Amino acid sequence: MDKKIAYVRHLDEIAIGLAILAVAVLVGTLVKYIIFRLLHLYNRHDNPYLVRSLTDNLNRPLGFFVPLLFVSIVLTGLPFSEKQLFVIRRITEILDIIAFAWILVKLTDVARDLVQHQYAIDKTDNIRERKLYTQLTFLKRLAVTIIILIATALILLSFDAVRKLGTGLLTSAGVAGIVVGFAAQRSIANLLAGLQLAFTQPIRIDDVLVVEGEFGRVEEITMTYVVLRLWDNRRLILPLNYFIEKPFQNWTRTGSDILATVYLYTDYTVPVDAVREEFNRILAGTELWDKRVSGLQVTDSKERTLELRALMSANSSGLAWDLRCLVREKLVLFIQQNYPGALPKTRSEFVVEKLHAIAEVS
Repeated sequence: MDKKIAYVRHLDEIAIGLAILAVAVLVGTLVKYIIFRLLHLYNRHDNPYLVRSLTDNLNRPLGFFVPLLFVSIVLTGLPFSEKQLFVIRRITEILDIIAFAWILVKLTDVARDLVQHQYAIDKTDNIRERKLYTQLTFLKRLAVTIIILIATALILLSFDAVRKLGTGLLTSAGVAGIVVGFAAQRSIANLLAGLQLAFTQPIRIDDVLVVEGEFGRVEEITMTYVVLRLWDNRRLILPLNYFIEKPFQNWTRTGSDILATVYLYTDYTVPVDAVREEFNRILAGTELWDKRVSGLQVTDSKERTLELRALMSANSSGLAWDLRCLVREKLVLFIQQNYPGALPKTRSEFVVEKLHAIAEVS
């Protein structure tokens, strides 16, 4: 009879403890809902960008953290045994670490939103903005990685077995350090290359590059590789070390404006002045040209053709590409329609006297 009473009492204590936990979770959820409801109402009237970013990014992690906070408060009042309280406390501590790490990660998103709001990248001369974006992207990824590593370490160190294992590893830290150093030298080299790229910035987000014979824009810079979006929407993936160790072309390193060139190969009979006048007329009739630089010159004379170089300027690499295509098409059409004899040709010369002599002999 006493065992039954003790068993029923034990079940009642468990039910009361679970009810207290449920109430704590409900109260925490309600408090979080009220806080964010008030923030949404405030955003409707004033809508400061910082408050809106905090509201958007911290909504879910705080929805996980605030109920845990109330659970931690009521832990001491739960009618559970010491063993049960130890397990619940350990689980709560682990969840608190995860929630706090989640909040810190989302705070890096808030910092990114503030920078993107302050410095808009969608304008013609955006070198400063792309510089900040590149540094911010790398530092954000580095911060997130450090937060996750620290949170994982704190969770593992909360277990006695892992703590004892860590103590044993520290006694052989010299040998382990050498082994880990050799094993992770590529990763460490990539990390250092990433730091160098972030602060010396041979490349930046949205830079126009020519790499391995491919033309594209820097779409993403991670902690280990760079993603280039090529002109046909393919993606070229390159390790960070590539941009430290190998040469490449950066068309927007010091400015978004760029000079464009078009080469034409014509016969020696081409009227250069007429082609130059047509070139100037083409530039004057298009908005792709920024009216800074223009010129057409004979830059080489080969054994069968003349090399004409048309030089012009544009505000960006994309406009320069379109301008090159336009000028090339219009100049070729102009020569075809007006001076078809000036197109490249191969000449052959036959001596008539020698042909007559050969005919008489035969």
